Amino acid sequence: MKILLKRAYAEAENADGFRVLVDRLWPRGVSKVEADLDLWDKDIAPSPELREWFGHKAENFAEFKRKYVAELKKNTAAVENFKALMKKHPVITLVYGAKDASINHAVVLREFLEKA
Repeated sequence: MKILLKRAYAEAENADGFRVLVDRLWPRGVSKVEADLDLWDKDIAPSPELREWFGHKAENFAEFKRKYVAELKKNTAAVENFKALMKKHPVITLVYGAKDASINHAVVLREFLEKA
């Protein structure tokens, strides 16, 4: 089982496997055809309050990560649903809209799922 990360603005590829948008908000300027998604899983994304607090600021990332992992641990239904997807698909790509490839919730989510 392999979990990849990709910005919503990057072109979809066959190697992406099962593509899941893991944002609560649809990425601006991306059509549904361009996104080429298999699923939009809003429930696994950070809460709106946490997302707004984080603001994609590097200085907030460590605390954001801690808080998001705490949310994931409480969100057992969404996590279990995602684990079921992982069993069905050998490659899953977490699609996200953030500009920074290393400071975003998809990075935290992948790490959390790989440990689960």
